[in-house]
Amino acid sequence: LAHASLTALYGHGPGLICRGNVAVSLWLLGYPDQALARDHELLQLAQELSDSYDLGWALVVAAGLHQFRGEGQLSLERADAELSLSTTKGFALWLAWSTILRGWALSELGQLQEGIVQLQQGLAAHQATEAEILQSWYLGLLAEAYGKASQAEAGLATVAEALAFVDRTGEVFYKAELHRLKGEMLLNADRRTLNDERQTQEAEACFEQALDIARRQEAKSWELRAATSLARLWQRQGKTTEARELLAPIYNWFTEGFGTKDL
Repeated sequence: LAHASLTALYGHGPGLICRGNVAVSLWLLGYPDQALARDHELLQLAQELSDSYDLGWALVVAAGLHQFRGEGQLSLERADAELSLSTTKGFALWLAWSTILRGWALSELGQLQEGIVQLQQGLAAHQATEAEILQSWYLGLLAEAYGKASQAEAGLATVAEALAFVDRTGEVFYKAELHRLKGEMLLNADRRTLNDERQTQEAEACFEQALDIARRQEAKSWELRAATSLARLWQRQGKTTEARELLAPIYNWFTEGFGTKDL
């Protein structure tokens, strides 16, 4: 009751909003297990409140957090639950977001073409709502799926679209990851030119830019990914000492989450 006026004004109770935003922030800052604990609290509170709109938002946040953690099956389960709820209740934005996250989960689980179709459909539905929030993230997920499907040129075009969106709107939370994805796709754009010096230099610059952005944001999870990509490139070039010296400090910084894909 104390928060009834805020709930009426913003559509969600402050307890839900705080737990959801804290869960995402904790993952970005390098605390994946604490993030998961806050997410469990969010889902429990949403179920206790017995409000479909709140539950829909909580399920979308949960699907997104599992995406960050690289957990395809868990993300798929949350997205499927959200899809069922949103279809029944007519929550257009939640439906679009859960379709996008379902597409990523399918691609992560090896169902690449179906995943790409779902991502494309979800992005179209998202744009139809005229909402722009999180567009850079969702375009990044589509680019990642293209990369897994060996469609690097489509992936590069999608990353370019996402980075243009970042420049236009200032939505920068996914910017480091976009530069890292661009670097990975440059290396895989054409297998015949994998050792091409210019291509490799461009990819290396992308990884270094991703690393710089992540460090300035103090986003340890993005920093780990960028450092891993750069270290792999250096290792292939025979610079194993430099690769270890880059990767060891950021890896050793972490105190939890060692069961996650990144770590």
